[in-house]
Amino acid sequence: MNANKIHADKEKTIKSAIASVEWQDLRQLTRAQIAYNLILPYPFLLLSWWFASQSLYVLACGASYLFFAAAFRQAHDGYHHSLGTGKRATTAILLLLSVLLMTSLHSIRATHMEHHRNPLGDSDIEGRLAKGSWWQALLGGIAYRLDIYRQGLRLSSRRNQRIAWLEFGLIFLVIITALVLTVIPVAVPAISTLAQVLIYHLLTMMLANASVGIIAVWGVHHDCDETIARTERNPLVNLLTFNLLYHVEHHLFPAVPSNHLPELAKRLDVVAPHLTKAHVLPSMTTVMEFINHYASKLKDKDQNSNDSECPIRKRFA
Repeated sequence: MNANKIHADKEKTIKSAIASVEWQDLRQLTRAQIAYNLILPYPFLLLSWWFASQSLYVLACGASYLFFAAAFRQAHDGYHHSLGTGKRATTAILLLLSVLLMTSLHSIRATHMEHHRNPLGDSDIEGRLAKGSWWQALLGGIAYRLDIYRQGLRLSSRRNQRIAWLEFGLIFLVIITALVLTVIPVAVPAISTLAQVLIYHLLTMMLANASVGIIAVWGVHHDCDETIARTERNPLVNLLTFNLLYHVEHHLFPAVPSNHLPELAKRLDVVAPHLTKAHVLPSMTTVMEFINHYASKLKDKDQNSNDSECPIRKRFA
């Protein structure tokens, strides 16, 4: 049985389980929520640039993570037109974010829509990394992103292709500008600081993009037997990831904005708790069981090794 047939059977079972979930009211956003969605990433971006300009790189990396996570959420909601903005405004936001995140979001958008049409199926290149081990997802980050670009351009309409190529061109322009400012010495402090910040930003965004596969694909989709994705219930983790890890909720109801995923999660826990029991982060009980299991294996191995090396035990064995 191929992945598409498995997915079709699984989807049919899931749809019957969630048929009674109320969710249409969660599509609505207030003006304050729309403003929050639009502003969210940019204070963290400015903060990371300021820290980098002061050579406070540890603090800058913390702010860059928050920017990347918040921008990833903004782009993700943009893919599904759930930011609360019109189509033209959403296109402009994705174009701006593409330059800031150093990745073509319009090409990724095409593969993301296919991921929702056929999650973890044969045609889902975005979900491919979830089918392997964690180290394969970690090491395959850069090649995975290039494959996403190629497939995204193939799946895109002509309009989407044009915008994607514009994004690639603007990203290339930013990289060239950063290199020129770094290589050519300029006796103007402001220019030197700008070059320092640009190089820092390019390096952190490239590293962040390379790590997307292990976090945003493998982390939320690996080993999902009863459902198509995992979720998370740790409030601190959800705060620091801006609700991005409510992933099974998002797959079941992709039209619901990230703002309302916590409420949707509560409703799903009541109606279909078996669909939300697979979490992204393991519980402390699971962690301790894992540690105890491997500690026991090491102890047994050491005991067997000692028994085999002892000449007296060998003689009387």
